[in-house]
Amino acid sequence: MVQNVAVFRKEHFNAAHRLHNPAWSDEQNEAVFGKCNNPSFHGHNYELIVQVTGPLDPETGYVMDMKLLSAILKESVIDRFDHRNLNLDVEEFKTLNPTAENIAIVIYSIIRPKIDAGLDLKIRLYETERNFVEYPVR
Repeated sequence: MVQNVAVFRKEHFNAAHRLHNPAWSDEQNEAVFGKCNNPSFHGHNYELIVQVTGPLDPETGYVMDMKLLSAILKESVIDRFDHRNLNLDVEEFKTLNPTAENIAIVIYSIIRPKIDAGLDLKIRLYETERNFVEYPVR
């Protein structure tokens, strides 16, 4: 019987963003996004939890080497997003509204190719202590 285990890595980054749809009027953007549409941007202290699930490697007893997962997240996410303006500094968000949902999907798409395809990957992103998203949802 294959035993699947989930391992988790928690990271933290600070970033600014503005929620804005350029196809809408200023009034519609303000009505939908409220304070998050501030033209001067606003920031969050994001908490990122990455879950990797799969069978144990019989030689190591690991699902995935956590040092490797940590290095992937540092290089692929933290170094790119931390202390950045997502709208201005991160290529993926130059044309994509940096909602928590979209940030989680972008993080997933960046790191998915770097993790063994036989392992399941899930992203949980806390924008605030009470507001968070998960991707993918199965």
